[in-house]
Amino acid sequence: MSSFLTGDRKWFLGTVHLLPLPGSPRWGGDTDAVVRHAVRDAVAYARGGADALVIENFHDVPFTCGAVTPEVVASMARVAAAIRDAVALPMGFNVLRNDARAGVGLCAACGGAFLRVNVHSGVMLTDQGLIEGNAYETLRTRSRLCPAAMVLADVQVKHAVPLGGCPIEQAARDTLERGLADALIVSGTGTGVATDLEDVRRVRAACPGARLLLGSGVTVQNVGPFLPFVNGAIVGSSLKKDGKLMNPVDVRRVAALAKALQREIRNPELPAKL
Repeated sequence: MSSFLTGDRKWFLGTVHLLPLPGSPRWGGDTDAVVRHAVRDAVAYARGGADALVIENFHDVPFTCGAVTPEVVASMARVAAAIRDAVALPMGFNVLRNDARAGVGLCAACGGAFLRVNVHSGVMLTDQGLIEGNAYETLRTRSRLCPAAMVLADVQVKHAVPLGGCPIEQAARDTLERGLADALIVSGTGTGVATDLEDVRRVRAACPGARLLLGSGVTVQNVGPFLPFVNGAIVGSSLKKDGKLMNPVDVRRVAALAKALQREIRNPELPAKL
């Protein structure tokens, strides 16, 4: 694996929310505008001190529970190439709702350091219906195409509930030990909703040596209590101008969160280096 998500710092992954892509109901008909919007936000993250970027087809609602269309993958690759030319940060992909195979392909073609997989292990009941994890296929495809790319896997992902009521500790262990995820993500119930601190504590206790990231609702004001338990955060919504989702990323908000994430708060149960 690469040096991504290693060391004793708190990693800050900024989410680049792409405008609607070709084929989605809200597609505006101008791919150049999508690219410009994404590059502008990526530059703001870089200038503000983020460590990496998550490129995500966030505005392609409604999402499919299966594979996305070829034009989505092609568009995300075009955006990634433009971002690569503009900033030097590591980048990865989250192909919504759960197209891990496309994420692996994008990592292979665009030099991605990681992919986020919403349902890597187990089964979740979502607004797209039932989504089943397929760690078997994802990891074998990664082995063939881009073995250095890391799998960042959600544990009981937002906008979903686990089928069968699996405790979050068991889901985390299964995702890590049986699904062989490289890092775990714990989120709130939806986009912009703060993660439950007790959920984070429980996952950390169940998986003391895991790389653990916050996946939603992180702000300068609320991040402090989480710092002893996590290795970083994936953040997007709270970093937009005036905190409004459709606005551009505000470099001042990024800088403030980058500073807050590096407060010297230590948890003796959390390994200093991973």
